[in-house]
Amino acid sequence: MSKAPKPLEPSDIVIEHFSDRSIRRLLQDPEYVRGLVEIIAPELVALLDFSRGAQQNRSFISDTLRERESDVLLRVPFQETPDNEELLIYILIEHQSTVDPTMGFRLLSYMMEIWQEQWRAWQSETASKRRLDPILPIVFYTGDRQWTSPLSLTAIMEVPEVLARFVPTFDTLFLGVKAIDQEMLTKQGHPLGWLLSVLQKESAEKSVISEALVAAVSELGRLDEAQVSQVRQALLYFIQLILHRRSAGEREELIELVKRHSSDESEVAIMAQTAAELLIEQGKVEGIVEGKQASILQLLRIRFQNVPETLTDRITAIDSLSHLDTLLEQAMTAQSLDEIQV
Repeated sequence: MSKAPKPLEPSDIVIEHFSDRSIRRLLQDPEYVRGLVEIIAPELVALLDFSRGAQQNRSFISDTLRERESDVLLRVPFQETPDNEELLIYILIEHQSTVDPTMGFRLLSYMMEIWQEQWRAWQSETASKRRLDPILPIVFYTGDRQWTSPLSLTAIMEVPEVLARFVPTFDTLFLGVKAIDQEMLTKQGHPLGWLLSVLQKESAEKSVISEALVAAVSELGRLDEAQVSQVRQALLYFIQLILHRRSAGEREELIELVKRHSSDESEVAIMAQTAAELLIEQGKVEGIVEGKQASILQLLRIRFQNVPETLTDRITAIDSLSHLDTLLEQAMTAQSLDEIQV
């Protein structure tokens, strides 16, 4: 009798673009975007109403930007303005350690794409209503190498000083996750800051990342009920980071640390088991869609007990892997079945 094949380990599965996609999912929550702005430009937070922030409908974004899975575009109203004025926050997530000197040009190009879409929409507006929304550009950099290149067009130009005033200029907010002082990340107490304090140590020795995990999870457990959704997302991110970035011999111990120091060990255990199963399922050739559907439904039943038959039917009818991945994330972090967007 032939030996049974060795079960797949998460280390056998390479999740493409994990660094980009995991952060992007977090920043689709306006509260996490508020946490980001709080770290790098706290003076702006009081001007914006993040409680009414909304991810932009993909039909609003041009094909060029729609293909970029490492970008986030959020519309946020200003606080108490008479004309309901709004700001667009455009976040470019960059995780490659190679510093890109063309970043300023890239940002301007993407911002022009957004304004072009608004300009095309003017065809149905009266002239008095034709206003471009201001854009707040943010570069979110997780690479290990220090970023030294200016975020400007002059970084890729040879411009005599007498002509410098003719080059378009704009300010860009920048967060270099690996370079910023940890105290700057965590002084506001936002879940994003504690999450990033662990991301800083993703490649460090086990003792170092263990200490960071214990501190972060313990602090998250002290936050109030209003931030329960963000705390749940942070805990899920820690589990994913461990499974994707740490060696097989460390994972069980690190996940146990997260469980032991969280306020809800059973929920973290469900997250860890489901995330590990997902990684294994992604490596299978047959049954991958059915496996993800089953994982989503099982998690929903564990968390919410009664899952309507109509919702079950809609989930089992989905064959898009990316859509199922999104639903699995929602199933892990949603506070009610109403938040599951099938």
